[in-house]
Amino acid sequence: MVMRRVTTLGTVLAIAVAAHTTYNLTRLRKPNPQVPPVDEHVSVLIPARNEEAVIARAVSSVLAQAGVPNMEVLVLDDGSTDATAAVVRSIADDRLRLISSAQALPADWLGKPWACAQLASEARGSVLVFLDADVELSPDAVRASVRALRAHDFAMISPYPRQLAGNWLAHLTQPLVSWAWCALLPLKWSEQADRPSLAAANGQFLVIDAVAYRSVNGHQCVAHEVIEDVALMRVFKSAGLSTCTMDGSDLASCEMYESAEQTVDGYAKSMWAAFGGPIGSAAVNSLLFITFIVPPLAAISARSRTFRTIGALGYAAGVVSRSLVARRMGTRVWPESALQPASIGAFIAINAISWRRHRLGSNSWKGRTI
Repeated sequence: MVMRRVTTLGTVLAIAVAAHTTYNLTRLRKPNPQVPPVDEHVSVLIPARNEEAVIARAVSSVLAQAGVPNMEVLVLDDGSTDATAAVVRSIADDRLRLISSAQALPADWLGKPWACAQLASEARGSVLVFLDADVELSPDAVRASVRALRAHDFAMISPYPRQLAGNWLAHLTQPLVSWAWCALLPLKWSEQADRPSLAAANGQFLVIDAVAYRSVNGHQCVAHEVIEDVALMRVFKSAGLSTCTMDGSDLASCEMYESAEQTVDGYAKSMWAAFGGPIGSAAVNSLLFITFIVPPLAAISARSRTFRTIGALGYAAGVVSRSLVARRMGTRVWPESALQPASIGAFIAINAISWRRHRLGSNSWKGRTI
């Protein structure tokens, strides 16, 4: 009886998520690449630590931007121990400037916010574009994003890049990055409300009004934050500044992790901080398990035909939600969408690993303890 009720609840929730996903995607903004050139100064800021394998591709894609005649590109070599700096120096372009981190990482800062803060202090643009070193832009990305920022008087927008997967675990987990906010965040309400809890941002590609950024003290206000991109958008919302999460899948792409081990390490370093503490993490993981794992388990194992049908409906609703987002965000639809239960299972497992490492103090990334 209890299992039947839990399965029914999961199926109802999965159907509700599928319905919300369908509605949400009708409200999702997408920057238009067919816009006039940008008539203001734009600073593209790239923090880079041990990125010799990808930095040239990222920088070249920025320098190839169309319709941004007044642009500077600043790359911060954040204490790299590889050839990151040499690769950047080998790119000849007057718009490009390499900055070496002037100080050791302060005790009260984490690496990514500190790198971004240093870049922003050197920037001269009225628009700041923060870009991760493993992101590749389309030629119209900056122009379209800056125009989108200005068209609706946003202080900050997050055009979510298309997420690429380079290993088997990334194929399970990486699509969840886009799916989670497309399916679960009330997008229209998020734009109109100043509630910090409605923030969803991806630091791979952020476009920010420079005056607004400095009015909240920029990355200094999120110096300790492991998930600094979402935290920064929350600060903007708390200050009454308008923000928006957009579909940037046609503008930018990112392959975060090459191996399954890197995928675990990359997500584990920050996932413990995603839901406000252990109680929040337990609650979110429990809901995900009930919604997307219990129904398919019932569909294949229940003795009652009615019970199996209810479970199958829940599983189908989860697949529908995933497939809708995959099509919209330009990622592979099959078989990833059909593997939604496995994706959620992998997410829950990595979340547990993240909390264990956090408790042991062993979470690290690129040689720095987090």
